[in-house]
Amino acid sequence: MARIAQRFAELKKQGRRALIPYVTAGDPESWVTVPLMHALVKAGADILELGVPFSDPMADGPVIQRAAERALKHKVSLTQVLDMVREFRTGDAATPVILMGYLNPIEVMGYEAFAGRAAAAGVDGALTVDLPPEEAGELRQALRRHKLDAIFLLAPTSPPERIRRIAAAASGFIYYVSLRGVTGAAHLDVREVAAKLEEIRRHTDLPLGVGFGVSGPEAAAAVAAVADAVIVGSAIVRRMEESAAQPDKILTEVPRFLAQLRAAMDGTAPQMQASGASR
Repeated sequence: MARIAQRFAELKKQGRRALIPYVTAGDPESWVTVPLMHALVKAGADILELGVPFSDPMADGPVIQRAAERALKHKVSLTQVLDMVREFRTGDAATPVILMGYLNPIEVMGYEAFAGRAAAAGVDGALTVDLPPEEAGELRQALRRHKLDAIFLLAPTSPPERIRRIAAAASGFIYYVSLRGVTGAAHLDVREVAAKLEEIRRHTDLPLGVGFGVSGPEAAAAVAAVADAVIVGSAIVRRMEESAAQPDKILTEVPRFLAQLRAAMDGTAPQMQASGASR
């Protein structure tokens, strides 16, 4: 069984939800990324989402845009990101790692070369923000050949036909964007999220992760009550930005924040089971 599927299966047996933190590879210094990945796992991360720095991150808000700019100042490339995953794997063979980014660096490397090198490095899946499923056939085939998951986004505005199409194309899990806008937006309506997830579940058995609006423990617990995974990006990257001048501090402050999210999510587990939220 693939690492992502296995992790979700393990969590389901435990009555728990996946916590998926996002960090931009190479932010604020290249050496920080791998130690931070290990620290996040120790703090309660179930799956790691590693952002590939890109110069024009259209889906990302200002916080993550600035993270990409900091990483690019150190010339962090897709090749270096794969090297970081390979280094991480020397100390952790179990935690799934997803790459999130944009199509251009993958096209430059080549679909088959990317999939092969990613699999060899220990990557488990890829989410390419600007690649719609209608145009993703070649990359999906390359990923499938190397046993990597192709992860796609759904939004509050996604109509039923779009949901069906993405459900048919996706593997691993589906990433539900909880807000109309970019990463880091402020308002999260959990009731609206719950209703949309119920609609999506009519079309797929894949786990559903929710991101783009989880800012703290309260929001994480609320999302965990209705989703299979809680994805946290801007709230983490913002804390990294605040400590960018003291990178060592990131390795303690960010895991401490993640541990707070984990505790809040685990506190909702009995209620989730009683309410029938588990699928």
